[in-house]
Amino acid sequence: MSPKIASLFTAFACLFILSGFAPLSDEKKQGGGKKGEIVYDSKKHSITLSWPAFGSSGNYVITRGGSRLATDFVSVGSTPKRAFTDRKPNKDKYENYYKITRNGKTILLSLENQIFGDNMYFYDRKYETAQAVRGEINSHFDSTGLGGPKGEWSTKRQAYYLKPNVNGQTYDAGGSGSASSASANAIELGFYSHIGGLGKVPSAVKLGAIFTRPHLSGGANATCTFWRSVENVTVMRDFAWTVSQSTSARRMLIESTSKYISDVGNTNFWGSGGFIADTHYTTTRPNWGGQQQWYTRNTVFPSGSEAMGGSYNMVWQGCVNPPASDVTNTPIATTPIIREKPFLFIDDDGQYKVFVPSWQKNRVGTSWSSDDMGEGQIQDLLTGWYVAKQGDTDMEINSALKSGKNIFFTPGHYALDAPIQVNRKGAILLGAGIASVTLEPTVKNTWGCIYADDKDGIIVAGLLMDSFNSTTYQIRIGSEDAKGDHSADPIFLSDITCRVGGVQSKNIQIHASMQINSNNVVGDHFWLWRADHGSQPGGNLRWTRDRCKNGLVVTGDDVTLYALFAEHYQEYEVLWIGERGRTYFLQNEPPYDAPNQASWSSQGGRVDGYAAFKVANSVKEHNSIGLGSYAVFTGTDGNVNKKNGFEIPNRQNVKLEKMCITRFAGPGNIQNVVNGTGGSTADGVRRVERYNNGEGVQPYDEDFVLPNRESYPAYISMEK
Repeated sequence: MSPKIASLFTAFACLFILSGFAPLSDEKKQGGGKKGEIVYDSKKHSITLSWPAFGSSGNYVITRGGSRLATDFVSVGSTPKRAFTDRKPNKDKYENYYKITRNGKTILLSLENQIFGDNMYFYDRKYETAQAVRGEINSHFDSTGLGGPKGEWSTKRQAYYLKPNVNGQTYDAGGSGSASSASANAIELGFYSHIGGLGKVPSAVKLGAIFTRPHLSGGANATCTFWRSVENVTVMRDFAWTVSQSTSARRMLIESTSKYISDVGNTNFWGSGGFIADTHYTTTRPNWGGQQQWYTRNTVFPSGSEAMGGSYNMVWQGCVNPPASDVTNTPIATTPIIREKPFLFIDDDGQYKVFVPSWQKNRVGTSWSSDDMGEGQIQDLLTGWYVAKQGDTDMEINSALKSGKNIFFTPGHYALDAPIQVNRKGAILLGAGIASVTLEPTVKNTWGCIYADDKDGIIVAGLLMDSFNSTTYQIRIGSEDAKGDHSADPIFLSDITCRVGGVQSKNIQIHASMQINSNNVVGDHFWLWRADHGSQPGGNLRWTRDRCKNGLVVTGDDVTLYALFAEHYQEYEVLWIGERGRTYFLQNEPPYDAPNQASWSSQGGRVDGYAAFKVANSVKEHNSIGLGSYAVFTGTDGNVNKKNGFEIPNRQNVKLEKMCITRFAGPGNIQNVVNGTGGSTADGVRRVERYNNGEGVQPYDEDFVLPNRESYPAYISMEK
C-alpha cells in the first residue's frame, strides 16, 4: 500500500434533519428526544409529530411524502402549535416522511430516521426517481472526499439501504459502457460506505452499475481502496469492484459485467484485493486481472474457459465453474462449514427484520435462489434488537446485551470507555456502514474493543476495531482457559477489520489485534492491519509509535478461517497454537519498517525475521491452503530479510498447500517459502505446491508470550 495524503475532514452536505429516539420495543413511541418526536399508533393507524419551536411567527405547515426524496410532498395541514396528528397517513408507517416548514425553515421527521439515525439513508422507487437516488449517493461521495485520500481516515460512516422494486421499476438511472465511464451513470461507492438491499433475495433490488474509483496513480492504483461493502442487490449492467482489503461483496446477482477492474488512468492497473461470496454471475465470467490476489467463496459463474485474472494467489472455494487449478488458481470443491452474514431486510408484513442464516456443511454455490432467501432464522428488529447510534456508550450497549438484545450498529464511530462484553449464547453484534468500535486516547481502557465469552452461537460481523489507545488486544474470543465444545453451534466472525495506527499520532501499543481462545470458531473475511501508512508522519517513527506483536493468535481447537488478510505486524503475524486448524487463503506483507535485523529476529535471535504464518511445534494436526506473503522492506537500513514465509513443525498431519512468496519493493527478501525450502524472492516468484512430513528444517522450539493476566507485555499497564 502506498503512503497517503493526510486526511481532511469535511462536513456532510445534507438535509437538516431533526429527530429523537427512545426504547424501540414500544412500537407506539419510537422516539422521544429533545429535537423532535414521531409517534405511531398502530391501533388508530395515526402518526403524531412534535417539534421544538422555530421561526418567528405564523403557522407551521406540514407536508408528507412517501420517502425522503419523494417527488411529491402533499399538504396534510398547518397549526400554530408544535404538534400535529396525521390521522390518514400512508398505509405503510415507514412510507411517511414529514416536512414541517415555518418562515422558510424546514425540518424533516420520519420513523426510519428516528430508529436508525442520520447515517442511514433509505430509498424507495415507489416515490422517487433512480436519478435522485444515484445523485444523492454520488453527491456524498464527492462532498465528503470519499473518492480520494481525503476520505481514507475519516470518522464519517454511511449506509444506503434500498427498498424492493415494484411494478418493474429499478434503481438503474440508465446508461451504457463500463461502470467507470461517465456514460454509465454508475453509483460510486467511497470509503466507509455500504449499499444494502432490503429485499429477501438479491433480485428484489436492481441497480444499474456500481463503480469504486481508485485515487492513486491517476486511478490506476487501487491498493488503498479500502473499507466499503455491498450486499443483497442485483447489478444489471456493470460491477466494477475495483478494491483492495476490507471490502466485502456478498449475496449478489450480477446479470452483466464488462470487466472487474478499472480503466481509469493508464492500463497498468493493480490492486491488493479482495473478497466476494454467495454471488451469482449469470452471463459473463468476470476478470480479476491486475489483482495480486483474491478470495472467492460459494459463487456461481457461467461455464467457460476464459482466464479470470490474478497474479499470485487466487482461491475459489465452493464455486460453480471456477478456473482450472494452476500455479495461480486454487479451486477448492466445497466450503466445509459456513453460515452467511446476517442482514437487514423488510419482511412481507412491512416490518424491519434481521435474517440470520443457518449453518451449512460442505456447501457448493449460493445460499439463496431466485425465490428463496435460504435457511435461517428471522428476528424482529424492534423487539429483539437494540439499534445503536453514534454517541451510544459501552454501558448502554452492554446493558442491552445483558438484557437479551442483539446489537445493530448503525454507521458511526463508537468511542468506548470499556470493551463490549458479549456475554450470552447466541448474541449477535452486527455493524452497518463499516461501523467502527474505538478506544479514544482519553479513555483508560486497557482491555480492548470487544470481548466475547466462550458461548455457543455468538456472531460478530461487519465491524472495524480501531485503537486510539493502548490495549492488550482489540477483539478476543473466549478467555485463556476456554474449553467449551461449540461444534453444534460454532462462534462466527464475519467481515472483521482490526486497525493499529494510521489515524492517531500518539504512541499505540497493543499485544495482539485478535485472539481466538475458544474452540469451534469460524471466521469469514478478516483484515488485520498494522497500518503501513496513515494521516500522520510515518518513516522510522512508526516502528516504536504503532506497536503490535501479532495480528492473530489462535489457541482454540477446530478453528476454520476463510479469507484471512494480515499485514505488517512486528512478530508472528499469524500464530497458531490450537489443534486441527484450517485457513483457506492468506494475504500477507511483512512490516515495511523494521529498522534493522537485530531488532527483527525470531527464535531467540537465531532466525532472521518472523514468519507470516507460524504453526507452533506443539501442534499435531493442521491443514491450510492458498497462502501468500510478499516482501516489501522499504523502511529499513537496507539489510533486513525474513528467513521463512511460513513455518510449521515437521509432522505428518501438519500440512500447508499452495504457498507463494515474491518481492514487491525494497532491498530485503523472503529467503525461503517454508522451513528453509522453496527458494528466495531474490530469484522472483517462488512457490511450493505442498509441504508436510519433514522436507525442510524443523523450527526451533520456543515459548510464546501470550496476552493474559499473568503475562501482559511490559509496555501495557493492566489494572487488576
